[in-house]
Amino acid sequence: MSVPAADRGATKVADRAVRRIAERAATEALAPGEVRTDRSAASVRGRRARVDVAVTLPYPTPLDESGERVRSHVADRTARLTGLAVPSARVRVRELDVRAAEAGEPEAQEVTGGVRARRPWSARRVPVAVAALVAATACGVLLYDVLSVHAAGRTPARWRADFMEWLATHGPHRGVWPGAAAAFAVLCLGVWLMVLAVTPGFRDRLPMRASLPDVHAVVDRGTVAALLREAVSGLPGITRARVRVGRRRVTVRAGLAFGEIDAARAALTETAERTLASCGTARPPRLRVRLRTEPAWRAPARRGVDG
Repeated sequence: MSVPAADRGATKVADRAVRRIAERAATEALAPGEVRTDRSAASVRGRRARVDVAVTLPYPTPLDESGERVRSHVADRTARLTGLAVPSARVRVRELDVRAAEAGEPEAQEVTGGVRARRPWSARRVPVAVAALVAATACGVLLYDVLSVHAAGRTPARWRADFMEWLATHGPHRGVWPGAAAAFAVLCLGVWLMVLAVTPGFRDRLPMRASLPDVHAVVDRGTVAALLREAVSGLPGITRARVRVGRRRVTVRAGLAFGEIDAARAALTETAERTLASCGTARPPRLRVRLRTEPAWRAPARRGVDG
């Protein structure tokens, strides 16, 4: 007994594929470049799919009208491309993009000279608060004991007398290691506080290009890594991707499951460079790409050429 062709298997559309289609459909709803997507989600249950897309719309725009256009286009386009029923398409407007160039208004000129992008200066509240609290407590206790001796005529506290005696017998000039170790610890603490005072901090943030005077923007290195990972993971043949973003270098490590190595490496490098350029960092870090084949990878069969 033969089984009909329609019953010999099943086709399953992954949630990730539906999410990517919905995001792309949202960007196509209005004019090119006017809609951006962020933090979307999709779930497939049988022959039905539900999508949730967060978008950024241009300002000014009628939110109800533009949102309905995006929602309708996402539902229709996703259903047409996936073959699934999309009874629920949710669109959330997370942000409005204020465009510099509008009708009747002069365009903002990009300032390229005289503006230097720098990392923001960290307030270092926790180290300063801890150091100030410890110093204030020690000074307060010592001041109380000194005032009680000179103002009230009391005897010095036992801990102060023992401490002064210990310093006199264990000082660095006597060659005793506890005093030298304590002096070295105080020296290290002072150097550390000085380094914190003269360095900006926020090493996990990269400065972005300054387009206007007195405007300073930064981007987290984790955000850049997530954008790179998402961009290269969608390339054909790439099964895994690890991204490490430093202050001056970005390393992308990826695995290839199928396809030509040279073509995949070129596509991987081009995609990573384009994504890095879109982040708008003031000093684009150097890109380093490493592509390795997976254990199941086999070289593509080459067709013979007839002479």
